[in-house]
Parts: sequence; structure tokens; C-alpha cells
Amino acid sequence: MGDVLLALSIPVLVFASGIYAACDCWWRRRHPAPPSPYTHRAARLAEQDMLLLAGEIVDDAYAALGPLYDRPAARAPAAAVRPAALSPRSDATPDRVPSRPAPARKP
Repeated sequence: MGDVLLALSIPVLVFASGIYAACDCWWRRRHPAPPSPYTHRAARLAEQDMLLLAGEIVDDAYAALGPLYDRPAARAPAAAVRPAALSPRSDATPDRVPSRPAPARKP
């Protein structure tokens, strides 16, 4: 008798799974899920909010630290003259070309 119950349990299990799948499909069609928050429109709105927040952070930082980077009015004409210590050497390469490697020094 045990073999008969085991043999009949497989079709009953398959039949029960089919009934469950049909009921689940019917339930989901009658009660659709709410729209996902991860749609393209939600992503665009979140990106715009993030850009506005980043802009506010940069503006606040510039308002707080901007005076540190402003040049004093008295030093502006003197800054136009290039000091001799910063003039390029005769063997210097232009800025856009990579420099040659320095020769190896012996200790």
C-alpha cells in the first residue's frame, strides 16, 4: 500500500501546483502591484535633486572659502611680472611634450 500512495502523491502534487499557479496568476491580474519607484522618471527626478543639492554644496563652499582664493588688489600688478626664479631653464621642454628621463645618479 505504501508504494501506491507514493505513486499517487506525485500526480496530486503536480495537480495542486497547477491549481496554485492558476490562482496566483488570477490574483496578480486582479490586484496589480503598485508602480516601482525605480522607473526612468523617478531616476531622472532623483538625479535632478542630487544635482541641485550638489550645486548648493558648491555654492556654500565657495561663499565660505572664496575669499581665501581671491587675489588681494595690492598684489595684482606685481603678480603680472614673472619672477626670475620661475623662468624656464634653457634645457626645459615645452609643457605639452613629455620630459626626458633624468640621468641616473651614482651614490
